Parts: sequence; structure tokens; C-alpha cells
Amino acid sequence: MNAAVVHAFDAPPAYTTFADPVPSPGEALIDVTAAALHRIVRSLANGSHYGSTGVLPFVPGVDGVGRLRSSFGQLPAGARVYFGATHSPYGTFAEQSLASATMLIPLPDALDDATAAAIANPAMSSTVALMRARFQPGEGILILGATGASGQLAVQIAKARGAASIVAVGRNPQTLAMLQALGADATLNLNQDPSSLAAALRDQITSRGIDVILDYLWGSPAETLLSAIAQKGLDHAARRIRYVQIGSMAGPNLNLPASTLRSSGLELLGSGFGSASMDQIREAIAGFFAVVAARPFEFACQVAPLSEVSLLWNADTGGARLVFHP
Repeated sequence: MNAAVVHAFDAPPAYTTFADPVPSPGEALIDVTAAALHRIVRSLANGSHYGSTGVLPFVPGVDGVGRLRSSFGQLPAGARVYFGATHSPYGTFAEQSLASATMLIPLPDALDDATAAAIANPAMSSTVALMRARFQPGEGILILGATGASGQLAVQIAKARGAASIVAVGRNPQTLAMLQALGADATLNLNQDPSSLAAALRDQITSRGIDVILDYLWGSPAETLLSAIAQKGLDHAARRIRYVQIGSMAGPNLNLPASTLRSSGLELLGSGFGSASMDQIREAIAGFFAVVAARPFEFACQVAPLSEVSLLWNADTGGARLVFHP
């Protein structure tokens, strides 16, 4: 079959031929119609993600949309499904891939292949994070890294889930302005000195009644935000804040003083493969598909043939999620 193939961790995948996947018992063979280039796909392809096996060559891609080659469980042959790739070396950037029942979701007719492939992964990041935080309608949410594709979607998902207030924090002023139209009640620009940013964050956390924080950045922006949560003095009641770490675009590490935890109601959680079960992830994605089919969200994707994967792998798409079709 034709596929994008990673031969080296320091180079884009090459469009070439690869062995056809052969399903094992419990696996379905999928004719792929769309697969999106997510951050996790890039980090697995360059070997930096914790899920990387380090074994070459392999086909990149963690999820996609396609049709069942033959009947599988209750689904007939030809059924249009969203699926997650089962195991290396067979990813989704290929004409065919493999899926298991743990990540095989029928798609609503109202949702096209490219949109479903592009939106599922970023939607999962906030949907599963809210599940991990046990978010309830009426609570306040702060999103750190809201100007990225996943953050923009997180604002809309939080609004649809009934957040009482949403604070969007990011670097792009044009996108921050757009997020107010998408449901953010307040925005903060990260491009200011840490002390001013911490003061502004502290004010928003208090005045907006923030209960849940979704963090796509980590690194120094998270340090500033955590310093804003810490409280001085001995005579105060700590507000419970569930802080969910999702991504690390600003750095893999941070400095966290012990006093921040002792002086606040902070609860640190992680959200991603491993911290959430596959059943939880499947449930979150299936629920989101039902919502987005009935109420489309603002989300841009750019579609290209898989044969252009090497050319477009590091291309600037202006914030649109890149989707390849075989």
C-alpha cells in the first residue's frame, strides 16, 4: 500500500510503499479516508513523545476516519467510522490501517470525514480533561494556551458544557479577540512581565470564580499561573482549584514551590493517554461527535493528498489543522 513512512526521527516522513496491514483477532481493517496531523503525531514521529517505541520504520498517525473493509462486531462492511490506530508500525497516514473495538466509533452522517479526523483529537484533549476534573455546569474555567487550535476548541466546549465563566489566556491578540466571540468572558495576553501577568491572573481567578484550569502550555507560563494561585498569610479559606495538565508546548518542566500546594486548594491532575482509560476516551469522543454534528463548532482544517506529506509536514497552515487523504 501507499503510506507516509518515518525512516528517521530527524526528517519528515516519506511517501512510499509499505507492507499491507494484516488484522489480528479483535482488529478491524480500515480503508482510510482522512487522517490529521496533530502535535502528538509529530512528537511520535520525531521520537520525543513518551509513547514512542524508538523502532523504525513506521507509519505515523494516531487516529483517522475510514470505512470498514469487512463487518466487525455490530458494524457492517463499509461502515464509516472514526478509529484509533492499534499498534506500531501501522499508523493512519496510509491507504489502510488497523483498529480495535476499543477505539472504533460510528460517525454521524452530518459530520464529514475531514472535519471528524481534524477535530476529534483536539476536542478529546479538553473533553477528557473536563472529565478528569469532574467539571460541573456552573463552574468557572481558565484555559492556558487558549489561542492554539485545541485551546480555541476548549473555549467552545466549555461554553457548550455550561461553564459559568471562561477566561482565555494566550499570546495571539487577534485570536484572543476572536475567542470572546466564541464564548470567552475574559482574555489575558501572556506577552507581559511575569509580575503583571500574575496579578492579572490572580484577579481573574478570584473575580471569575475559577474552579478548573486547563493547561496546554506548562513551563514558565504555568509557573506564573501557579504563583497566582498561591496565597499569602494564614487567615484565608483556600478555594478548591482542579488544575489539569494537558500539553507542554512551553516546556516539559517547571519549578513548583511546596508552599504553593500548602497555601492553596490546588489539585494537580494530568490528562492524556495513560491517565484516562481508553473507555473514557472513547466515551468522550463519541459524546463530542453527537454534539458537534448537531451544533458545528468554529474549527478550521486544510485538506491535502497524502502524497504531499513531506512537503507539508512542517508547513505553516495559519492555525488550520492539516488533514491528509490517501
